[in-house]
Amino acid sequence: MAKIKMTTPLVEMDGDEMTRVIWKWIKEILIEPYVDLKTEYYDLGLEYRNATGDQVTIDSAEATKKYGVAVKCATITPNAARMTEYNLTEMWKSPNGTIRAILDGTVFRAPIIVKGITPYIPTWTKPITIARHAYGDIYKNTEMAVPAGCKAELVCTDENGNETRKVIHEFTKSAGIVQGVHNLDSSIASFARSSFNYALDQKQDVWFAAKDTISKTYDHHFKDVWQEIYDNEYKEKFEEAGITYFYTLIDDAVARVIRSEGGYIWACKNYDGDVMSDMLATAFGSLAMMTSVLVSPDGVYEYEAAHGTVQRHYYKHLKGEETSTNSVATIFAWTGALRKRGELDNLPDLCDFADRLENACVKTIEDGIMTGDLYTLSKLENKKKVNTLDFLRAIADRI
Repeated sequence: MAKIKMTTPLVEMDGDEMTRVIWKWIKEILIEPYVDLKTEYYDLGLEYRNATGDQVTIDSAEATKKYGVAVKCATITPNAARMTEYNLTEMWKSPNGTIRAILDGTVFRAPIIVKGITPYIPTWTKPITIARHAYGDIYKNTEMAVPAGCKAELVCTDENGNETRKVIHEFTKSAGIVQGVHNLDSSIASFARSSFNYALDQKQDVWFAAKDTISKTYDHHFKDVWQEIYDNEYKEKFEEAGITYFYTLIDDAVARVIRSEGGYIWACKNYDGDVMSDMLATAFGSLAMMTSVLVSPDGVYEYEAAHGTVQRHYYKHLKGEETSTNSVATIFAWTGALRKRGELDNLPDLCDFADRLENACVKTIEDGIMTGDLYTLSKLENKKKVNTLDFLRAIADRI
């Protein structure tokens, strides 16, 4: 058969450890036999990030802005042990954080649902997508320990040197701790626009939740910015698309989510999104069956798996031992990027191939052929655990 042609390249961001190994196999077994793959390649493996002073991460993000679509392999965010293991010159920042900051993006995570793996919440029959604001709050906090007898204040100094002060707490009898957090109107607005645009793209309702009854300035400001942008820019578009937006308190949202059937986008502030995305991944079955896409407010997309580099399996692989590593979320990162490239370039065959590859993944698992993590979760009677390569080959047989 003639390979499907591409007109514009994807930005390809290679990664680390076992996911880097699987990345190569996915391309060789599932994509390159069918697609004349065009990518602009960036090696985000930790060794090359170290060699370039992390410039390669910045370059890959700028290329993503240029071409509009990227696909990213899982990468290592180094700790002290990794400093020694990889002989690093610096404890480099998370590539995901760097890319998010450059693209000004919002992270959307959604589960991949297959027959035989039942969510722990039985009413969930449709995916729930978490939209996580990926800037500010405690992730860019300033904090300190406070001795007894101190007074902690919030101080804001304007450009003329005038100060506004508010007492946080007077630690008269006991020592304690204090923390300062911030956010930006521009980032909150980007979070809202990315979420609304993604909702229109997916044709799904949007819920946004915070705690404005308690945080009457900070969280209430999020609510106000979202509502203003929705009313002025998106209300008519949502009505035409037949979808809705509403705001509710975070505790009410949690109760609604548990009782729901799914099928919507749940937008959360940074910390809420961090926690709730992991909760949803576990409740739906597996973090290895969770997609992740970073969307900028001006329509740039970067797809990846929600999980890490599968370090334990990588060490087994280096010893020549067989692994049974779940590649589904990484495959879906590729299909998401290929489909979006096809949509933007008006290439229906490329979109169709992405659909076929996803369906082949799901059918393989529902036929009872799966990796070890899914084998322990699946309720199917006739199931078989296979190794990493044989799982990919079984998918190829079904394309």
